Amino acid sequence: MPSSSPSARVVTRFAPSPTGYLHIGGARTALFNYLYAKGRGGKFLVRIEDTDRERSTDDAVKAIFDGLSWLELFADEEPVFQHARADRHRAVVDALLEAGAAYRDYTSAEETGRLRDEAKAARTTFESPWRDRQPTVDDLSRPHVVRFRRPLPGRTVVMDAVQGEVSWDNADLDDLVLLRSDGNPTYNLAVVADDHDMGVTHVIRGDDHLNNAARQSLIYDALGWDRPVFAHIPLIHGPDGAKLSKRHGAQAVHEYAEMGYLPEAMRNYLARLGWAHGDDELFSDDQAREWFDLDGIGKAPARLDFDKLAHVNAHWLRLADDARLAGLTLDAHLATGAPLNEGDEVRLQQAIPFVKDRARTLIELAAQTAFVLRTRPLALDDKARALLSGETHERIARVRARLALFESWDVFALEAELKAFAEEEGVGFGKIGPPMRAALTGGAASPDIARTLSALGREEALGRLDDALQQTK
Repeated sequence: MPSSSPSARVVTRFAPSPTGYLHIGGARTALFNYLYAKGRGGKFLVRIEDTDRERSTDDAVKAIFDGLSWLELFADEEPVFQHARADRHRAVVDALLEAGAAYRDYTSAEETGRLRDEAKAARTTFESPWRDRQPTVDDLSRPHVVRFRRPLPGRTVVMDAVQGEVSWDNADLDDLVLLRSDGNPTYNLAVVADDHDMGVTHVIRGDDHLNNAARQSLIYDALGWDRPVFAHIPLIHGPDGAKLSKRHGAQAVHEYAEMGYLPEAMRNYLARLGWAHGDDELFSDDQAREWFDLDGIGKAPARLDFDKLAHVNAHWLRLADDARLAGLTLDAHLATGAPLNEGDEVRLQQAIPFVKDRARTLIELAAQTAFVLRTRPLALDDKARALLSGETHERIARVRARLALFESWDVFALEAELKAFAEEEGVGFGKIGPPMRAALTGGAASPDIARTLSALGREEALGRLDDALQQTK
């Protein structure tokens, strides 16, 4: 059986149909193709399979490229649009006709439907009456399709890199249509021609395409072309083991971006979803490229686990550059319609190092940094006012005056000063922390007081304390 030469440079491709968003399963397929090629010094290509012109949309094409761009899975060449290669596909059909591996079928659609129903009732495979009939001169001008003439008898065997040896009795495979009556090529024919011309050596895709591998292999053989290595990966299921659907939550890549996941976390998680390298759960892009191989892919469907995804994302949040996180968190705030005031961006960047270890997503990071975006004077609720009443009011006024002597506003110095102040006052910090948090944040979530002060900056922090003291006289 023909196969790709092991010495050939690896070329993989991701070939989505532009009929909707980039599904999370498609993103994983793209990632597997990318990792396999890049780990071997090969090429990763993208082909948009848009031969179905009625269902293909420009918005879907944009969504696919936006998703790949967010995941940072960039092709090594300009993308190929399948519909633009229709003339090449028709030339391949002509070659199959000339070789006797295809034939013209003049059966009407109505008659084909009737014959299919009869074959189904008899539990046999549909056979066109034109398989072994020669058309007359009058027939040549009639509308017709072109079908592939599968070899009979025999079996088609595919050595799949994931599924192992898979075989089909050729008698169970019908003579698929290669060219429709309007002259447009069909999916299986176009895929074979494109993969061959693009030099694709490995076809890594979902196992819902496994039956297509039989038909496509026969076309490769009929044309005398080497088959690529096929690797059909199990689909992704929901946490309950059922096929992934809307009821399980996010399905599209852009939804994960909107939910606050980092692209490097998604790459890490998706790589581990159905593939394993020992017990390694957290690994870098370089490690993924080095380790990824087809024999690490399991045969059972992978299950989406949002808790594990959040754990992976928290890891990469901790490692992310603070300035980058500040920009992403700012975007998350702006997406909610939060107003942006002067100095907010600086304060946000100051706050990131103090809160990122406690967040699992950018949405959580936005919630934990909301205190720096509050507008002065902060509105104090009844609980905050109660905390700042009586003796506590005077104590907060004293700590405010003491903090005003600081110029550097270093977090460690602030911690030491707050501790010293509590000791001098003869009270535990529980008498100081809650009222200060109420004054500084209005009761919003924030890190410890020294870090909250540092994140807000000297002028903003002192100003908020002044506002609160003024409101609770």
